[in-house]
Amino acid sequence: MQDFRLKVFDSVARNQSFTKAATELFITQPAVTKHIKALETELDLRLFDRRGNAIILTPPGEVLFKYSSRIFALYQEAIYELGTFKNQLTGTFRLGASTTIAQYLISPLLAKFHAKFPQIQLTLMNGNTEVIENAILDGKIDLGIVEGQKHNPGIRYHDFMEDELVAVVHSKSKFARLESINVQEIINIPLVLRERGSGTLEVLEMALRDKNIKFGSLNIIMHLGSSESIKSFLEHANCMSFISVKAIQKELQSGELKIIKINNFRILRTLSFIHPQGQPEGLATNFMRFVARQYNQK
Repeated sequence: MQDFRLKVFDSVARNQSFTKAATELFITQPAVTKHIKALETELDLRLFDRRGNAIILTPPGEVLFKYSSRIFALYQEAIYELGTFKNQLTGTFRLGASTTIAQYLISPLLAKFHAKFPQIQLTLMNGNTEVIENAILDGKIDLGIVEGQKHNPGIRYHDFMEDELVAVVHSKSKFARLESINVQEIINIPLVLRERGSGTLEVLEMALRDKNIKFGSLNIIMHLGSSESIKSFLEHANCMSFISVKAIQKELQSGELKIIKINNFRILRTLSFIHPQGQPEGLATNFMRFVARQYNQK
């Protein structure tokens, strides 16, 4: 049902690389080049320019990429809808989610998924990003949802939404009087942070590195294994933490916690589906499409 040349174009445009597109599509790089040249000949337009080692979309290429994204999104929606008419959506689906996602994001989606596909037996594994990635590689789960950097070559990552980490203190803390601070002031404030192996800690470390702040210069008084344990700790300590804004909505509404603005500093991270390199099994693909539709409807 798909024009493969358009699929090749879409992959090159997304990856900004002929080599990465070839890997993603399981074809050779010369084959990618051949398909792109054939498409350019058919359209009588140049779609890509090379600038050094970079692949840049031309103005016509940008227009086509806009439409190809829509085309493939609609195609996936059609396949998803058609799949719901089949009786094959049965079996056991093993999902894994990193701690923050499992606690604050995934439950409403699981409830909706179960309501639509009650014949699927779904199990959820919970752990930090490192644990979930290892579970994917060991075949213990079919699909994972994690936050953090993409650094495992044996795993394929599919971004699906953004999250923000914010600096937060308890309203009874002496630091609650602060409205904002400069990023360099972080090193003077006691911190309670997530454990090693968590995507939250990894993203924070990368963001501070970009501001030339060494992680070893921070005054970290404790590492804890979940946002819930950190929130409880903040209630009894004069310190600050970095937590997903999605994890503290109730506490912000009640006034229990307070966000401290850090001038010219935001920590955004991407939440991603993960599965082993190659095509995911049917139920994993179905769940990803289901979640994508839920967020597109918001």
